[in-house]
Amino acid sequence: MSLATITERLRRAELNAGRAPGSVSLIAVSKVQPPERVAEVLEQGQRVFGENRVQEAQSRWPDFQARYQGIELHLIGPLQTNKARAAVEMFDAIHTLDRLKLAQVLARLAQERGACPEVFIQVNTGAEPQKAGILPDAADAFIADARAMDLPVRGLMCIPPAAEDPAPHFRLLGAVAARNGLSDLSMGMSDDFELAVALGATHVRVGSAIFGARTG
Repeated sequence: MSLATITERLRRAELNAGRAPGSVSLIAVSKVQPPERVAEVLEQGQRVFGENRVQEAQSRWPDFQARYQGIELHLIGPLQTNKARAAVEMFDAIHTLDRLKLAQVLARLAQERGACPEVFIQVNTGAEPQKAGILPDAADAFIADARAMDLPVRGLMCIPPAAEDPAPHFRLLGAVAARNGLSDLSMGMSDDFELAVALGATHVRVGSAIFGARTG
């Protein structure tokens, strides 16, 4: 268990980048981790967690939320439209808005509920055909469409191609955000979160470096 080590590295990365201490949110990626591991990290004081699947989150987090104050849940995996209602009820933020139909469903649910999780638009910075996300050339128009639906668009998210230097992808995401007046960037994982902080990340998604190797 190395939450303290990761937190220390994150604070150092903030300092090196001239960022305010605590300005970058550490999302502990708890997907497929056994409950006892998640409980250990909660006991160490972590309160912001990322889950990939709505159903997995529904099965584990109500119990934890009853036992621990101040938990913040972020959906960082793909969201099917038929799970959107459950997602908006469960999560504080959705990082994977990646298509118009999903935006329309989230907007309708937001109107019904009078509330909506904060939204990050996923940008496919590597234009990988197998990966979800709005293509960079279409991002400006999609951001405008999402805002026109009154969705609370907080920022952008990306997952760079595994075999490539992530720096150009982080810079591209930052450039799209800057020209659209978006302040938040969800980027950087266990292997590259310090670089992401240097290039403007406001949210980093760290799993294996906190929990150890995933079990499934």
